[in-house]
Amino acid sequence: MVSATSLPAALTRLRDETLDPANPATYNLYLTTGPAGIRVGLADIKRNKFVLLEDYVLTSDQPLAAQLAALRSQHDLLGLSGWNRVLLAVQNRAFTLLPAPLFRAGDEARYLSLHYAPNPEQEKVLHHSHRSQDIVSVFAADRELVRWFQRAYPTGRVLHQTSALLEGAVHQSEQAVPRHLYLSIGQQEMTLVAVHHKRPEFCNVFSFSTPEDLIYYTILAMQELQLNPDQDALVVWGDLTHDSELFTILRKYIRNVRFGMRPFDLTYSYRLNEVFEYRYFELYSLHLCE
Repeated sequence: MVSATSLPAALTRLRDETLDPANPATYNLYLTTGPAGIRVGLADIKRNKFVLLEDYVLTSDQPLAAQLAALRSQHDLLGLSGWNRVLLAVQNRAFTLLPAPLFRAGDEARYLSLHYAPNPEQEKVLHHSHRSQDIVSVFAADRELVRWFQRAYPTGRVLHQTSALLEGAVHQSEQAVPRHLYLSIGQQEMTLVAVHHKRPEFCNVFSFSTPEDLIYYTILAMQELQLNPDQDALVVWGDLTHDSELFTILRKYIRNVRFGMRPFDLTYSYRLNEVFEYRYFELYSLHLCE
């Protein structure tokens, strides 16, 4: 039994008054987990509209699966069954992407071992197909977390956080723009994605501890992609503010920096206007995943 002391603390709890708990089949449930905490979203599939956003801080001394279980046991919605779809995105650096024609089911651990050595006792290697992009994401996730999720939501699927970011970045990009670089900033992790003519061209996750680390990896990626910091644009999402040291150093070295918007072609409850539009992009982008 999970003790009440392991309950994550709520930072944000926003929900539209039209949300109807009696009809979970009309909603998609989205969850993201990572160092920043647990984030929850609900999207009304008929209206293509996000009607709930919640953000919880993890406690340092409890396993993630235990904290999710505790949250679900006390939550008025997470314990419901019959959702139209349930997706969980995990955030870590243990992932790789490969062309779909090269992927063979059953070889996931071998593909991932070229970049990361998974611990079979603690991690499970999974994959997710991006059919519209003809690529496959292979990634490792905490084994206990996956086991708990599959028991709690038998028809749910686990994805990597970069899968949501890739789909969102491609969705936001313009066909006429040759190449665009996107940056998503998390808790001591940053993800860079380049999109070229509506196709993902680059994706990598870096650990960082200082603003100097952040700008170093960003400029390094721009150089590899032959982008010019004085001319080419950088779109930023994530956990920062306009006056933060991170955004200040980005503006110092890159002339054209702007905050990204929520995914286009979706609608959002007015309640969600309480948070900046460039936050929770990966959570919203789960709605774009196949």
